[in-house]
Amino acid sequence: MNAIAGCQFNGVNKYFYALFILLLAGSCQPKQETVALRVGGYYTEEEAIEKLNEYALTYNNAAEWNLRAQKIRDNIVEGAQLKQIPKEDWEFPIAITKRNRQVMDGYTVENLALEVRPGHFITGNLYMPDTIQGKIPAVLCPHGHWQRANDYGRFRRDMQFRSASLARMGAVVFSYDMFGYGEDVGHEHRHPMTLKWQTYNGIRILDFISDLEYVDTGRIAVTGASGGGTQTFLLAALDERVAVSVPVVMVSAHFFGGCVCESGLPIHEKGTHETNNVEIAATFAPKPLLLISDGDDWTKNVPEVEYPYIKNIYSLFGTQQNVQYAHFEDEVHDYGPSKRKPMYEFLAKHLSLDLSRILDQDGLINEGFVQLLDTTSLKVFPDRSLVPAPKPN
Repeated sequence: MNAIAGCQFNGVNKYFYALFILLLAGSCQPKQETVALRVGGYYTEEEAIEKLNEYALTYNNAAEWNLRAQKIRDNIVEGAQLKQIPKEDWEFPIAITKRNRQVMDGYTVENLALEVRPGHFITGNLYMPDTIQGKIPAVLCPHGHWQRANDYGRFRRDMQFRSASLARMGAVVFSYDMFGYGEDVGHEHRHPMTLKWQTYNGIRILDFISDLEYVDTGRIAVTGASGGGTQTFLLAALDERVAVSVPVVMVSAHFFGGCVCESGLPIHEKGTHETNNVEIAATFAPKPLLLISDGDDWTKNVPEVEYPYIKNIYSLFGTQQNVQYAHFEDEVHDYGPSKRKPMYEFLAKHLSLDLSRILDQDGLINEGFVQLLDTTSLKVFPDRSLVPAPKPN
């Protein structure tokens, strides 16, 4: 083991969103230093800026930031109880179930289940370029808390568009279910330990991806939106195998995530130590990081608040060119086509992918080649009788 969603929201449903956070958290947390959990919009925007100013006083150079970054990582590992997972579960040989490989225009899709400990399956889809020459990059694609029947989890249009496009550009891509979502019917997403097991899942997926003979382990990226954005920056902070990070509509100084999978365990505070998701994302310095944000949610201040703070940390390493942001002031909380465009360009640059594979004759990004598949054809276990018996430990 290495260094070891936000929920969907827009301006018209703030009342229901507030109720949702209360249901997830169980109760409102009093704002005092002894409280270990930072849930939802824990700080006002003004308080969050004051906190960033306080944090900035704790380091003056790259060495001092590295000490703080390690403290942040250590507290995530401890707070998420990752060390309490038995060694045999970290070393369990991953059993792979494959089904329904489909050949598309420039890429393939195959349904996979990874048994990462006895009876614990991570279900997803493996997208591949139609031809492989030498070692190729890999991209992990976690999803967020979209759960309407026709707009759900890893089966969403945006998940299929970005997974297929990145595969056509030359990467192997794994799009997978969150803990307790999709085909993971054996777990409850709102379980108190979801943050623990969802983070474990991400690290075990990296184990699986890194073991593929055709993967260049020096070129692995993670990108997801909302709750998938939280998974992105947590995995990037904890596992050194991640080389490029693109968290979307999630990095905020005042918002900590409203779901138990983001803020249900004490990963932001312990004793006199406290931090926020901005600093967790910044632990990735000096490696390439792209923040994508919009004007309708908690990432509305990225250009003036979160990005400058992170850029200053990168400047301590002399690598400020490695951190960028793309802000969409008039857009909402999603991973739509305009947000995918800078991601494609960033990953093409830092993973050496072939962007021309998704350009039209006018030189514009065009995802029209992607064949959207229905939920049933993307499932590993359309019939639950197909689930294998647990492999012995």
